[in-house]
Amino acid sequence: MVRLRRKWLALVVFVVFVVGVMMGLGAVSRRADDDDGGGGGGGGSLWEFMPRPRAVVGGDPLAAPARPAPASPLPAGPPRKTEASDGDQAASTGLVKGDGANGSSNNDNNNDDNDGDGGGGDVNYDVHIFYYAWFGNPRFDGRYVHWNHALLRHWDAKVAAAWPTGAHEPPGDVAASFYPELGPYSSRDPAAVHGHMRQLRHAAAGVLVLSWYPPGRKDDNGDPVDDLVPMLLDAAHRHALKVTFHIEPYKNRDERSVRNDVKYIIDRYGSHPAFHRYRTSSGQALPLLYVYDSYLTAPDAWAEILTPGGAQSVRGTQYDAVFLALVVEQRHLGEIARAGFDGLYTYFATNGFSFGSSHHNWRSLKAFCDANGLLFVPSVGPGYADASVRPWNQQNARGRVHGRYYEAAFRAALLTRPEIISITSFNEWHEGTQIETAIPRKGRGRDGGAAGVGAGGGAPYLDYLPGAPDMYLSLTRKWAMRLRKEKQQWLM
Repeated sequence: MVRLRRKWLALVVFVVFVVGVMMGLGAVSRRADDDDGGGGGGGGSLWEFMPRPRAVVGGDPLAAPARPAPASPLPAGPPRKTEASDGDQAASTGLVKGDGANGSSNNDNNNDDNDGDGGGGDVNYDVHIFYYAWFGNPRFDGRYVHWNHALLRHWDAKVAAAWPTGAHEPPGDVAASFYPELGPYSSRDPAAVHGHMRQLRHAAAGVLVLSWYPPGRKDDNGDPVDDLVPMLLDAAHRHALKVTFHIEPYKNRDERSVRNDVKYIIDRYGSHPAFHRYRTSSGQALPLLYVYDSYLTAPDAWAEILTPGGAQSVRGTQYDAVFLALVVEQRHLGEIARAGFDGLYTYFATNGFSFGSSHHNWRSLKAFCDANGLLFVPSVGPGYADASVRPWNQQNARGRVHGRYYEAAFRAALLTRPEIISITSFNEWHEGTQIETAIPRKGRGRDGGAAGVGAGGGAPYLDYLPGAPDMYLSLTRKWAMRLRKEKQQWLM
């Protein structure tokens, strides 16, 4: 009887062992299926719960054929430039993750203590931020520049008649809905510039995207800014930051003038250690350039310089770059792909203002970019308040809600698995999108009283209370680090 029980016990143990082995093999098989894209796994990553988009949105007939999928991160190396031989048909730029100093990728090394040339683990070069160097004051410029911006008239004369006119009168009354902690500074003041770089370093935003016009050109209210670029590059390098360019529209800008602009930028600034380069799937470290209001030039014209077969193509030459177009309307998607751009960005900080800036469209925008081999760069902002220059534009104002609006934008951006997130802005004070430090101020008069340009344009200043002056720098750091963490988990 004892012998029989032992036999039954041995049989039960054997059966349990066989069942366990079969269950283990099944689990391995299911995990392999998941790894091949057959299903989502668990884990702490925000992106793991999101299906990866695969199809072109809306079946746009203008969409370009799919480009090669992004490659895996490549080891860091020096920038490589190649001259295209006559008739050389260089392939379109393939994009991969990140940039570090001298072209290294944030994703080349998962060690947070190694990010570029001394950036440490506290700078994320996949976070870009729009920066404006158009401000002036009497000490450095002989007069106030941009801080005294006039109120803009509404295009409808009947609407315009209901709103005040005039210009702001610094230093008490500046053309902004918030008051800068540095006061109405000059972009030519080295102390102000280094202060900005310290703030950007605190925010962990690794790439400054400079609003730029060619030499001798400027916006309607400012002075030329190209002569400030060397100082900005030097200051950025001192703080382990990078600089790239936001090519603004100017009179008679077209594909030929932009080609000349790109040549000028690369020839003059491309050798500076703070000049931003982006690692491509071919191993090149190319400049990455934003082109504002790109839709003003026809897609076929852009294709002359941005497609390999274009008559004046930069592809495969020393002036090749990663070119990002601004998407405003849905119809721009097909045009951007046909034009030969390498990606798109959304810029505007007002959720709902445009097709591109509406957070609920970002997943479909990312799907379009994935299907066409393009880089999707969503632009997040802390709010929007431009009453100091457009008092009639209340419908597009977005309150900051003590940082919650900003964090909601970051969440929406992260859900698309972006390679890069851009921020609007560091210091576009006129539109109230700045994350630069601001302080409370009671009124617009020289003594803090209520003087100003009138109702609407002379409204009391907003502030970051109950937060500190650096509240939005700290929030930016939080999300820059979260972006890094999510991307590391996604790559694993």
